[in-house]
Amino acid sequence: MKYMTYTETELITKARQLDVDALTEIYDEISPGIYRYAYRLLGDQNLAEDCVSETFSRFLNKLSEKKGPNQYLRAYLYRIAHNWITDYYRRPLPEESGLPEVLPSPANSPEELTSVHLENERIRKHILTLPALQQQVILLKFLEEWDNKEIAKSINKSVGAVKAIQNRGFKKLKSLLEEENEKRYEYHSVTNEELG
Repeated sequence: MKYMTYTETELITKARQLDVDALTEIYDEISPGIYRYAYRLLGDQNLAEDCVSETFSRFLNKLSEKKGPNQYLRAYLYRIAHNWITDYYRRPLPEESGLPEVLPSPANSPEELTSVHLENERIRKHILTLPALQQQVILLKFLEEWDNKEIAKSINKSVGAVKAIQNRGFKKLKSLLEEENEKRYEYHSVTNEELG
């Protein structure tokens, strides 16, 4: 990752000194990606914003304790975000909050929006049943478009291990989706026979 003003090492050094310009650059460069990552896993804008906020809050706390990363800054921050998301899913389910604050564009038909939303929810639901490491690798690789070397740094594994984790995750995800499709087909077949 290229930063606007500093090299990563300089940026980390200045961040450890709580330099406002360095911290602003880190936030400006990395927070949009963390937001997208969190939104894809959580499916909620407010929760994704909470995740970004908490990620940088935890990062600042570590820096104030004279801790934090020595290298791989982006991977470090994504790891904090992933841990927050994992903790979120361990909490009891919140009550429904009603309508979203931001409504979808009227350019799309309600049928299209519903179909896309249901498909995204279906995939998200199955991704969240995968082991945490497979979830993280799949999301970073295909949604955040990280290369295998960056992912390997983020999860402290070799590039070969990243590829293996990715393959296992996709095989499991494909199997889960096919199994769900078969169940839907069986249900619709039985329902149609009962109606016929």
